[in-house]
Amino acid sequence: MRRREFIALVGGAAAWPLAARAQQPAMPVIGFIGAESPEPYAERLNAFRVGLKEIGFVEGQNVAVEYRWAERQYSRFPDLAAQLVQLQVSVIAATGGEPAPQSAEAATQTIPIVFTANGDPVRQGLVASLNRPGGNATGVTIFGSAAIAKRLQLMHEILPQVATVGYLMNPNNSNSNIEMEAALDAAPSLGMKLLVQKAGDERAIDAAFADLAQQQTPGLIIGSDAYFYFQRRQLISLGQRYRVAMIFYLAAFARDGGLIAYGNSLTEAYRLAGVYVGRILKGEKPADLPVVQAAKYELVINLKTAKALGLTIPPGVMAIADEVIE
Repeated sequence: MRRREFIALVGGAAAWPLAARAQQPAMPVIGFIGAESPEPYAERLNAFRVGLKEIGFVEGQNVAVEYRWAERQYSRFPDLAAQLVQLQVSVIAATGGEPAPQSAEAATQTIPIVFTANGDPVRQGLVASLNRPGGNATGVTIFGSAAIAKRLQLMHEILPQVATVGYLMNPNNSNSNIEMEAALDAAPSLGMKLLVQKAGDERAIDAAFADLAQQQTPGLIIGSDAYFYFQRRQLISLGQRYRVAMIFYLAAFARDGGLIAYGNSLTEAYRLAGVYVGRILKGEKPADLPVVQAAKYELVINLKTAKALGLTIPPGVMAIADEVIE
């Protein structure tokens, strides 16, 4: 073989892997918006990755994730969404409830969006309908009136002699009225009256508890709201100070010292979001993927808090608990 022919052959062989790599599709990139920071999100992130894996995607192997964290600052959501749009990610996971989904939709009408929402996505204008979203967004919602009725029932069982309990709602959240109305409708059937308190900031929360104490209201139901989730330590501390029995909507409240939590499993919601992101990466369109209403509920009871409040949790309530903290 002539020297010139040999060099050409070797050079061509060396180029084969490069050519093959050039023909391989680029790894898809997910843009993930989180309402807090990575540490509090660890359990939810793991569930999200489980959902992705169910569809065949493993972070770092065949999909990449660009994370953006709001650090509990609502004002950061629009900029975080804009950053991900600029990166031209394949799909945006807008998590943590409102206003992450709204910020993502305001930033793009073309990149698919999978949201986790606390409220009614139709009334919020996120989708045209639950069954056929119609646009570039779909996702998972933990919204529903059934859970608030159950929280009222639980309050009635732990405070059977109490006729009036408080209900705390955030007036800055349009979804709060929907849940409040459902609570007001359910209360009379249990022989209960609700004393509604409105609070959208720390000072208003303090004032609400002071007013409940003045009116000698021993029980309080916390409305489903992302702001209250961020303020859960303040709420729990005030409950302990005023000796108020409180029922919350997410397990984290009870695990952090609240009395009882009943509501949707966040980990299940994030797993479902991961599944939807994976399905979109496989080629399905968000317009054709119905919004999922998370159906897995969990009841968490903190017996240490019950003891501090001088309460005995009825055996019937204990029997249905998914988790008991002692």
